[in-house]
Amino acid sequence: MAGTQLASSIKPGSLDQKQSERALRRIKDYLMRHPEEQSIEVAAELGGDDALVLPREAVSMLAYILAQVAEGRGVQVMPSHAELTTQQASDMLNVSRPYLIGLLEAGAIRYRLVGRHRRIRHDDLMEYKRQDSVKRRAAAEELSELGQELGL
Repeated sequence: MAGTQLASSIKPGSLDQKQSERALRRIKDYLMRHPEEQSIEVAAELGGDDALVLPREAVSMLAYILAQVAEGRGVQVMPSHAELTTQQASDMLNVSRPYLIGLLEAGAIRYRLVGRHRRIRHDDLMEYKRQDSVKRRAAAEELSELGQELGL
């Protein structure tokens, strides 16, 4: 993948929030007025050029990105097949790199070796994150039920 950009980022505050809010409102209004359309034609506001045709899912993703930007947040778009370093993966999970390596070695997250370096597919990391979230919710519910049984 040499020369291929794996992620595209928008830093917080780097885009005009008001312009993003306006675009978001227009996209949401359009999608709500045309729920059946799977291809969206985007014409330049001044007209004249041929319309750009986008898949509805891409327009929905753009709306999500604009919502984040309008809130002053940064956004990063990464293909699901992207491979992450252990540092990138630990940053995404908000855990230390040694803790992440422990998860990898315990088999909690799939990875592969490239020489001596571990690489984690973005999809595999997100699957771990989803499963971990389910386990945490179940544990919280169990604690809540136990607390009610004990009258706490």
